[in-house]
Amino acid sequence: MLVFFAMKTSELITTDPDVLGGTPVFKGTRVPVKTLFEYLERNYTLDEFLECFPSVTREQACRVLERPEILEACLA
Repeated sequence: MLVFFAMKTSELITTDPDVLGGTPVFKGTRVPVKTLFEYLERNYTLDEFLECFPSVTREQACRVLERPEILEACLA
């Protein structure tokens, strides 16, 4: 049986004025969260995104996609 634990937003993304001017990025990377949504909007697959940004884990990307409030915050 596979059990997933909910990750807090702070475990998924960070914002730091010294990293890309405070743009929300995947924690531990310099990859803007918005980039994931831009890739998907352009019909790239999740696997293609992960191949282009290997510092982002599949778990991070999937958890972000499950959290609509993150999408709203990143596109605001």
